[in-house]
Amino acid sequence: MIGAAGEQLDIVPLSKARELAQRAGMDLVLVSDRAVPPVVRIMDFGKLQYEQKRNLKEQRKNNAAQKLKEVKFHVNVDVHDYDLKIKRGVEFLEKGCKLKVTLAMRGREMAHKDLAFELIRRVMADYAAFGEADGEPKLLGKSITVMYTPSRKARSAEAGRHLPPQGSKSTDAPESSEEEAPELEQ
Repeated sequence: MIGAAGEQLDIVPLSKARELAQRAGMDLVLVSDRAVPPVVRIMDFGKLQYEQKRNLKEQRKNNAAQKLKEVKFHVNVDVHDYDLKIKRGVEFLEKGCKLKVTLAMRGREMAHKDLAFELIRRVMADYAAFGEADGEPKLLGKSITVMYTPSRKARSAEAGRHLPPQGSKSTDAPESSEEEAPELEQ
């Protein structure tokens, strides 16, 4: 038997355990019925139920955040549109959402499936640091789809982002000299 303060008491008969619980103004709760002898605890049962419900709500709140988001591409996507869609997908993965990447093909684009698979491989390479692909890209009808689950690194911190901040210069672009800058301003 375990007391109200959590202290270990001796093995006592059921009648004495009930009497001790009544004197303390609390309930006698069965903790483990499989143990020999069964373990009981003197505690407030209403408080226990309240705490269990609260913990269950917290678990549901954390698990309910797992949503499915989708990013759609086309074979002839422009560079800016491609970068924007990659950025949005990274944001979804960092929030902990699952991501469905769809590459839709229209009309004559179906004749160039090799270009579509080349683009989807490029997309997969860009998302590799932020999530794990659930499988290989699949051609279903006129679209190619890949599912992503967020990686632990992407969910842990947004500080280590691999994409450059908006408006910054890329490292591949040649640097302009300081002499040219004043001429542009005038």
